[in-house]
Amino acid sequence: MADDLSFIPEFDIKDCNDKGIVGPFSTKFDYILKSLTGGKTYPTSVSVGDVTFDICRPYIHYNVNVGNLKIDQNITHVVNITSSGNIQVAGTGIFGGNVTAPTFIGNLQGTASGNKAFDIPHVKEKGKRIRHICAEGPESGIYIRGRLKNTNIIPLPDYWDGLVDKESITVTLTQIGYAQDLIVEEEIEWGKTIYVKSGNGANINCYYEVWAARHIDPQNPDERLHIVYDGESPADYPGNNDNFIVGGF
Repeated sequence: MADDLSFIPEFDIKDCNDKGIVGPFSTKFDYILKSLTGGKTYPTSVSVGDVTFDICRPYIHYNVNVGNLKIDQNITHVVNITSSGNIQVAGTGIFGGNVTAPTFIGNLQGTASGNKAFDIPHVKEKGKRIRHICAEGPESGIYIRGRLKNTNIIPLPDYWDGLVDKESITVTLTQIGYAQDLIVEEEIEWGKTIYVKSGNGANINCYYEVWAARHIDPQNPDERLHIVYDGESPADYPGNNDNFIVGGF
């Protein structure tokens, strides 16, 4: 180590004002140095010329807890982002800014222009990917589908009760092999079962799709989607804006 006392940091313990950090930008990715505070032992020391300084072994910040965090550039080499709240994104990409992540759990809020797409690796062919466009409609649709054979009962999921608007349930039946004159029998037994019958007495053999509209807010079933509304920006939406990816032009 050079015998140059000019490299010894000076500390003014009397001035406790919050000061900013100045200096050139570092281009190297590195951990943040953490000063050891409250230590009872000093495991090593350093000498500069005839002066010996007792020092603590430095730590690096690996787990960091901060209040508000501002990022001027990019977040790179991210494995998982875990949040107990909302992730809000601003920008003009598919999900706001340029957001690429395998999974988002929870509410994703941002801006979306044009088609709403997702891009995933091909399941069976290495080096290939699949890009699909999400379906759009004037509701938050949810569905079940399957096949009926020698039975006339379509059970509805228990979790639909309270999750979907029961008045919005629709059923599509596609007969297989022969004409069956399929009919949804009377009223749907809410939360339980859909009954199908054959108008010509044939054995039932068909595919089915059952669609329903989810409540915008299950805690407030009376809340409705405002499909067309007066306004110059999404901020003018007359309802709750929290659970939407809002789009541009």
